[in-house]
Amino acid sequence: MVVEDEPAISNMCERVLTREGFEVDIAVNGIVAQDMIKKRQYNICLIDIRTPEMNGTELYQWLQKKYPRMANQVIFTTGGVLDEKTMPFIKQSGRLFLPKPFTPDELIAVVEEALKQIEK
Repeated sequence: MVVEDEPAISNMCERVLTREGFEVDIAVNGIVAQDMIKKRQYNICLIDIRTPEMNGTELYQWLQKKYPRMANQVIFTTGGVLDEKTMPFIKQSGRLFLPKPFTPDELIAVVEEALKQIEK
């Protein structure tokens, strides 16, 4: 699952990951993602920290309570300047982080790393 409100980024993620053999669902924010997660379990959740209506931090906290296994399969993304709360949150979560802008190769590498962590 890719939780991303910028169409150019979500389309690139979908294109690259589909080409790598993954099934990809796109959610434009955390609320949409919650509805999708209630219907289907995902191996990896690539979550933008800054999405409208429900941000990535709130979605991650919800996952921790409702779907803890999936919370351990999150990769965070965000662009621009990280505020004083975002980076400590990402570090505290222990989850992988992919700063924007990122290349297709960087996306593939972080997804492969996340899959290795799941196998452990």
